[in-house]
Amino acid sequence: MNQLIQLIKEKKATIIDVRSELEFDQEHFPGALHIPLEKVQDEAINIGQMPKPIVVYCRSGNRSGMAAGILGQHGVNEVYNGGGLFDMLHILNN
Repeated sequence: MNQLIQLIKEKKATIIDVRSELEFDQEHFPGALHIPLEKVQDEAINIGQMPKPIVVYCRSGNRSGMAAGILGQHGVNEVYNGGGLFDMLHILNN
């Protein structure tokens, strides 16, 4: 996990926000891509081609857990549930 935190801090991970457009527009992790949970399955092939590791997050970690599961079912590896937005921002600021 420490290595993942370092990759996030060094901007060497693909960060995906799976929340709604309204939530994303209000606040999001700097540099995060926005792919709402309901579009993750349709975008799985494209997401799988993104630089690894891939970190998904939402508000609480629930939707991002589902997104990580969906991606895993589609053979996308090195996908991590980053939890909620504030968990992610805490990593960035510490």
